Amino acid sequence: MITIKDQQEVLVKISKGISKEITAYTIGGTAMMFLGLKDSTLDIDIVFTSEEDRSAFKKAVKTLGFEDMDSAIVYGKRDNCPDMVKLPDSRIDLFLNEVISFIFSKNMQARAKEIHQFGNLILKVADVHDLIIMKCATNRIKDKDDILKIIKNSQINWDILADEAEHQLSLGKEQAVLSLGTLLEELNNNHNVEVPKQVLDKLWNLLEKQIRSKKKLRKG
Repeated sequence: MITIKDQQEVLVKISKGISKEITAYTIGGTAMMFLGLKDSTLDIDIVFTSEEDRSAFKKAVKTLGFEDMDSAIVYGKRDNCPDMVKLPDSRIDLFLNEVISFIFSKNMQARAKEIHQFGNLILKVADVHDLIIMKCATNRIKDKDDILKIIKNSQINWDILADEAEHQLSLGKEQAVLSLGTLLEELNNNHNVEVPKQVLDKLWNLLEKQIRSKKKLRKG
């Protein structure tokens, strides 16, 4: 586990080895700690939008003596796994544009308003709506707990979630609508979260349209 203080200290150390200004985005528990929604997390999750920036960050990390880690240990054979670096009591996951089942879209980048700067390292914190989107593809209990904590402590615009799922679908991420729809239905039915009916209807209508489109393609 890594605490807020630990995270701050390691990011300061890494930034000292970065020779040019780079910008990246924090997601997952890292973002939640910056937003005051968590006191600790299992890892530091960062999304880069260029391989050059990710390489510069990774080079700075390696100068501190930290070693590479096999992402298959954590993520198995999933697509778009991050580069990983092992820290003494945690790890850093370094994603490039895509986070497993989702693209860190231009819309997501634009919604990341909170900024923290460590020397040449500029970290923008993913918006709470996008944290929910990126966590909804897993069935892990801790991610469900995080989602509930985000909803409890944030003003959620449900339309943003539905719109981003539709956008992800347009970018080729076919699981986006189903993953979000399933999550919101469960929250609505089992966790006393009032998700607007029109939002659920939009997602299921999108899913039906997606299914019909696939059937037409199969028929040729």
